[in-house]
Amino acid sequence: MSLIALKDLSLARSEPLFAGLDLAIAKGDRLGLVAANGRGKSSLLRIMAGEEEATAGSVTRARGLVTAFAPQDPPTHLLALSFHDAVREALDVETAETEGWRVDVLLDDLAVDEGLRSRPVRALSGGWQRAMLLARAAVVEPDLLILDEPTNHLDLERIGVLERFLAALPRDCAVVAASHDRAFLDDVSRRTLFLRPAESADFSLPYTRALQALEERDAARGRQFENDMRKVRAIRQQAAKLKNIGINSGSDLLVVKTKQLSEWADRLEDSARPAHKERSAGAIRLTNSGSHAKALVSIKDTAIAAPDGRSLFRTGQFWIENGDRVALLGANGTGKTRLVERLRAALDGSDPEIRGAASLKAGCSDQALSQLDAWPTPWAAVKGSSDLGDQLARTLLSGAGIASEAQAAPTARLSGGQRARLALLLLRLAQPNFFLLDEPTNHLDIEGQDMLQAELVAHGAACLLVSHDRAFARAVATRIWVIDGKRLVEADDPDPVFDRLMAG
Repeated sequence: MSLIALKDLSLARSEPLFAGLDLAIAKGDRLGLVAANGRGKSSLLRIMAGEEEATAGSVTRARGLVTAFAPQDPPTHLLALSFHDAVREALDVETAETEGWRVDVLLDDLAVDEGLRSRPVRALSGGWQRAMLLARAAVVEPDLLILDEPTNHLDLERIGVLERFLAALPRDCAVVAASHDRAFLDDVSRRTLFLRPAESADFSLPYTRALQALEERDAARGRQFENDMRKVRAIRQQAAKLKNIGINSGSDLLVVKTKQLSEWADRLEDSARPAHKERSAGAIRLTNSGSHAKALVSIKDTAIAAPDGRSLFRTGQFWIENGDRVALLGANGTGKTRLVERLRAALDGSDPEIRGAASLKAGCSDQALSQLDAWPTPWAAVKGSSDLGDQLARTLLSGAGIASEAQAAPTARLSGGQRARLALLLLRLAQPNFFLLDEPTNHLDIEGQDMLQAELVAHGAACLLVSHDRAFARAVATRIWVIDGKRLVEADDPDPVFDRLMAG
């Protein structure tokens, strides 16, 4: 018997998000939910959790079903609570009094430091807030655990903890996870649902194999549609010939035959289904203004320090040449972001140990997309960062997935995906020849990740990027730098590094 069954489910907002969705979740299922930004993933999860209503269709739950939902962001009423109390608050009063020990056991399983447990939720990093939301969901011991972007803001060690935690759940516990992290989906899912406005696709395969099956199905459907439409055109041509003959000869039989052929063509055309074409959430394009210098960035052996002055590691002597795409890896707190900040501050020529070529022009984007904070609206950001005319500015913003009504609205109202695309648009307008990118795929859907990696590769852009997205780093990086102990070293293969970091 299914834990939850969706029948002919539809959801519409300003436009249809999905329709005619049939989905059943059984005990022990591990379902990955995939769709572009703004296509209804979070809404579908809330519908499954009972927090939102669909436009049409039905949701049937097994009797006594316990469902727990970990959203992307903590509810406001939790912000003043400590990490520990926010998790405990998920339990009913009686259970909290008699089995409050469950909270401590769970936080141990999730490797939450003792010092963090008393810290207010509002003071936690995005990653630890994610851990708190997961713990709140898991502490009720659900039959169905629903996760919305659970790896966002997590470093590789925390992703490893999350994957091991999910693997250790009771066998009957079902998990539904919406995620843009392709490696995570491959590791934890056994089914994949591609959510679409019509005819969503469900495969009993992890993400990468499911995507291949989906592309093959779409290609076959495209070929079938073309064949059907060729047949329709041929039938209509035959009908037109018979009609002319029938009229000239006065043959009632040919008139009837013509009508039959036309009706056949109509039925075939009505039943023909074109292949699905995903409507883009916004294009991502970059430019590379180029440089004749061989070494764009030169780093002497220098110490990278924490904000309190504590030494984190020494760099050794490194350089970044034209076309190098360097992925910087290391455990959380080892100093990745500090190195990026040091590079960013040094590239104006004031640091004797870190030098940029005279022709270097850097474009920077940090985890928080703080470069957007200077602009009250997307329109102001584009106009203030360029000398574009009004029409071209509107066109570029629309192309980046920011509709006309949002262009003059406060930047703070943009979704995470829209903010990420706007930040990358501003980078493009700056026309750098060297990119400093700290977690650039945060909030980007898979389509956006694919676009960004294709742009970096196609333009031969030089970059230093920090990323916990294993699939993105594998696809983009030509060099791997690793903070190993107190030294920066270069590795030939990222996979052993990923494995070590995820093992903790």
